[in-house]
Amino acid sequence: MQIPGQVIHQLSSARRVAAMTGAGVSAESGIPTFRDAQTGLWSKFRAEDLATPEAFQRDPETVWTWYRHRAEQAATVEPNPGHFALAQLEQRVEHFTLITQNVDGLHRRAGSQRVLELHGDISRAICHITRRPVTEKYLVETAGSPPPSPHHPAGLCRPDVVWFGEMLPDGVLDQAFEASQQCDVFLSIGTSSVVEPAASLAVAAHRAGAFLIEINPGETPLSSLADAVLAGPSGTVLPRLLQAMDD
Repeated sequence: MQIPGQVIHQLSSARRVAAMTGAGVSAESGIPTFRDAQTGLWSKFRAEDLATPEAFQRDPETVWTWYRHRAEQAATVEPNPGHFALAQLEQRVEHFTLITQNVDGLHRRAGSQRVLELHGDISRAICHITRRPVTEKYLVETAGSPPPSPHHPAGLCRPDVVWFGEMLPDGVLDQAFEASQQCDVFLSIGTSSVVEPAASLAVAAHRAGAFLIEINPGETPLSSLADAVLAGPSGTVLPRLLQAMDD
């Protein structure tokens, strides 16, 4: 792939860069996207029917067990070249913010430091009543029914992720919009650009004057707005982009 000179120039001269990643980045590490068909024991369930507060209230054991299954999946895969390239890019930019819709923690495992997790982290647990954090890796290590919460006598532990119908974590979305509106370059990577409010971040960056780069194998609603579209998987495109900046 030939990286356009304008893309190299914009990234090389930028003081502030924001990047947002979606499920496509994690899929390259072997993690099924949220809406992929369920397999095996879970084939009779729809993900959208399990990822709600109502589902947890109705059947906490099933929801907990399903998320434990997903957490174990995430723990068995490794960051891919796209994850590592973003961690390296962070070291080259004065102000870099990585915004992710993914809950697998792969960006941090790859070395990224400034990460805003819009939808939480599947390896963590919180009290379902107080929303206070419980223990790192609690979800992976605890089988069966969700354990009681240490923070409330009637509380249970639940995954520290954002379910349908819930608000994003306090302050995280505000930080994401601030980084997007202040950046010189915004990268939209491996995301369908349809899930709100995350999809609005790239638009906000564009309206504020940022140079907008989309990296995705296929066309999305953002493609027509982007200043540059680099078609392909992030694990291939991002390392080539870094190499082009060095050449």
